[in-house]
Amino acid sequence: MSGVANQSRRHVSTSRRETRRGDSRRREPIPDKLYFRIGEVARLTKIQPYILRYWESEFPPLQPKKSGTGQRLYRKRDIEIILKIKELLYDKRYTIAGARRQLQDETEPTDLLQQVQRIREGLEAIGILLDRS
Repeated sequence: MSGVANQSRRHVSTSRRETRRGDSRRREPIPDKLYFRIGEVARLTKIQPYILRYWESEFPPLQPKKSGTGQRLYRKRDIEIILKIKELLYDKRYTIAGARRQLQDETEPTDLLQQVQRIREGLEAIGILLDRS
């Protein structure tokens, strides 16, 4: 009987080890949907739901919406963030703090570019108004 228990225990630890390694290079494509439930995201990313919930508290860009019943609803962008976090933690072996910093550094320039674009559009609109008068 103990041999069976050891085999099942060995099987569980092997699957955990495989999950930790990531395999972010071999992943199924993200379906073209507006929202995904946590179970679907767990299947797509091969990350357990409890880890996804924990990452929400550790990584500010990862903030899925919640339905009226409290169900987490992830967008495609959220899944891309999860896959990036997975790559940083499991493949590149970053700490959580290091991954958070790296993710923040990657997202801030985009925000800055978007702000510059909005300012430029506003200035162009003002220029058009001034040309009319």
